[in-house]
Amino acid sequence: MHKSSQKIGEVAAVFLLSVLSYFLVPLLAYAQSQSESEPVESEFLLNNMRLQIEVTEAVNNMYNFKHERASVAFNALKYRYGWHPLPYFLLGLNEWWKIVPNENVTIYDQKLLAYMDSAINRAKKLYYQNEDNVEAAFFLAAAYGFKGRIHSERKNWRKAAVNGKNALKYLEISKKKPDFSPELLFGDALYNYYSVWIPENYPLLKPILIFFKKGDKELGLKQLREVSLNAFYTRTEAQYFLMRLLATEEKDVAGGLQIAEYLHRTFPDNAYFHRYYARLLYTTGQYIKARSVTLDLLKKIDDGERGYEAISGRYAGFFLGQIYDSFGQKDKAQHYYRRAVEFSEKIEATNTGYYLYSLLSLGEIAKEDGDRREARKYFKLVKKQAKSSHPSYKRAHSALKELRKGRG
Repeated sequence: MHKSSQKIGEVAAVFLLSVLSYFLVPLLAYAQSQSESEPVESEFLLNNMRLQIEVTEAVNNMYNFKHERASVAFNALKYRYGWHPLPYFLLGLNEWWKIVPNENVTIYDQKLLAYMDSAINRAKKLYYQNEDNVEAAFFLAAAYGFKGRIHSERKNWRKAAVNGKNALKYLEISKKKPDFSPELLFGDALYNYYSVWIPENYPLLKPILIFFKKGDKELGLKQLREVSLNAFYTRTEAQYFLMRLLATEEKDVAGGLQIAEYLHRTFPDNAYFHRYYARLLYTTGQYIKARSVTLDLLKKIDDGERGYEAISGRYAGFFLGQIYDSFGQKDKAQHYYRRAVEFSEKIEATNTGYYLYSLLSLGEIAKEDGDRREARKYFKLVKKQAKSSHPSYKRAHSALKELRKGRG
């Protein structure tokens, strides 16, 4: 296959699988039209309000990175309802959220895939017993989508494509009985937004996307807002997407920050939400609040709390370095810039802005202090690690010239 064509296919696979895999908990909200008096083997578990409350509590534990508590509850469901895909899907979802803070972590992959396979096996049995079983079709679409998502993260493109194809098949089946609750609006919202966003950002994909229904980006955002306000199960997932889209693609950083603050307060031990909130506070120049939130982030990293690791540390060190630098507290700024450098080197992220600008700032502080030797060391390291087109390279080059001329 030609390299450019292969790349297009890879991006397309990631797009489709990303949308499909995040149907997540919408599956937990369906089946309002079914009867609880049906036999156990065909029971729609999600009608049961007691069970919904029980699952919601466990899902909240999962979002708050209390994965062991969530696992206990999900395993209890498996003990009672081992014939149903729900507990296996939730157990797999629990593994996925262990990956979210650092998607390069692979130690949870096999468990995730095994749980999704178990969910698929049980959903297929229910589906083959009754092809009108919309709940089974939803679980099949979600579990296949999740398998595709993890395979795409690992660049296993063939497996990703196979699972994505299966997910699309069962998604279409499940849509034969539409439900207008805000839970099921979540999938439509993502599709409406990303089916427009992808060709805008990857024009070469336009020929591929003509086979899919045209979306509506504004409608997608509107639907995400509706889900984030009115849904029960999918509220957090919708907020997660809305936060990221507003802060980045839609250039509404204030809107993204509002959601980030809510998510952090609601799930204070979720490393991803914590990191994103700190980032948006820093971006919007709210340095006093950003300092407090980021110091707490760094403390949790140092305490070894789940999900708090070097990626978040790189952010935290740089933000705190910049904040203390702006306050004129150079000693503290140096300390945190050095921590940003250490965290970056730990994860081999030495070609990123956080690393390069931390080095550059350390060089500039050393230069101000009259430590020319230390300053040269940092500026030279910037030039070694940065591409010549990177702004940090040019600044380091100019600084070294000044030092050679004796102006530094």
